Amino acid sequence: MNETNEVEILLVEDNQDDLDMALRALRKAKLTNRIQTARDGAEAVDFIFCQGAFAERKFENPPKVILLDLKLPKIDGMEVLKRIKGDPRTKMIPVVVLTSSKEQRDVIESYNLGVNSYIVKPVNFEQFAAAVQELGMYWLLHNLPPKT
Repeated sequence: MNETNEVEILLVEDNQDDLDMALRALRKAKLTNRIQTARDGAEAVDFIFCQGAFAERKFENPPKVILLDLKLPKIDGMEVLKRIKGDPRTKMIPVVVLTSSKEQRDVIESYNLGVNSYIVKPVNFEQFAAAVQELGMYWLLHNLPPKT
């Protein structure tokens, strides 16, 4: 993490290959200056809510966007999403589900919980890299978040 304690992207992904591809895509788009990764839902929750190993983090510096896989160990992605969108301190953080699940029930539940976007991971690296780059560019450069 950088010196200012600010994170622009929280990437929550347990699959090492997908994590490496996403980081490579973000690097290629020059969007990796302030990125934090979490390998499971519990680590993501600790980071977001400044607890556990991340208790020293400042709550005033939330990620600008969270890229969230649904199929995670310890705490699944739906529960992470529910906690983020259910807390007034974090509900405005844009959350993009980036998952391999095309299950309609997952799509519907994600939107019911307040997800900002639901994207099914492309299998091929070039498509996956392009999708991650576009996500990063949109949420970091084009989206205008509300002042909190």
